[in-house]
Amino acid sequence: MIEFKNVSKKYADGTSALDGVSFSIEPGEFVFLIGSSGAGKTTIMNHIVKEEDPTEGDVIVDDVNLLGLKKKDVPLLRRKVGYIYQDFKLLDSGNVFENVALSLHVVDKPSSEIDQIVPNLLNLVGLGDKALRFPKNLSGGEKQRLAIARALAHEPKILLADEPTGNLDSTSSWVVVDLIKKINKWGTTIIFGTHNEDIVNSLKKRVIHVEKGKIIKDKREGKYE
Repeated sequence: MIEFKNVSKKYADGTSALDGVSFSIEPGEFVFLIGSSGAGKTTIMNHIVKEEDPTEGDVIVDDVNLLGLKKKDVPLLRRKVGYIYQDFKLLDSGNVFENVALSLHVVDKPSSEIDQIVPNLLNLVGLGDKALRFPKNLSGGEKQRLAIARALAHEPKILLADEPTGNLDSTSSWVVVDLIKKINKWGTTIIFGTHNEDIVNSLKKRVIHVEKGKIIKDKREGKYE
């Protein structure tokens, strides 16, 4: 499903973000990406949705080598891969319903289908009664759950979660974690970037530890060490 083959990323100023990164993730896996700030976790996720390209190596997603992916096919890739950003990236001018519906309108999904899909997603994340509210009127936990609903709009095979609990209190964090666990049980592959030791150690999932652009540890049922 996802494979990195000796992937390195260097920027024009000479900064090295990834250095010889190799791993594979099978369909339906739940994998934590851990490491200090700037270690390379977000850069790895950005490569999976082709927001960045490697300087060297290959990134393969759903049997497609992204180096050869044409620009016109990138939107199709991004419908297969949902991305939950740490800073939510919500549309402030749109209400909760519109934030989820937007990406469906972009691909010309019929309004009748959107009117079914969006309420189902909002109910899933516990925001069914807040469809007409705007992001500014939501708590941090509610914003993150809205971001999850939006990321699920196209029924992605893969869900990337970049520090999804980083700005939340403990109670809200565990609501989000439980929701992501439920999504994984449906068969969705999860890559969860985090600094949260309690979450990693409680779930006992695979842990890939990244530091200074290199994988220093990859363990099944790993811990935050």
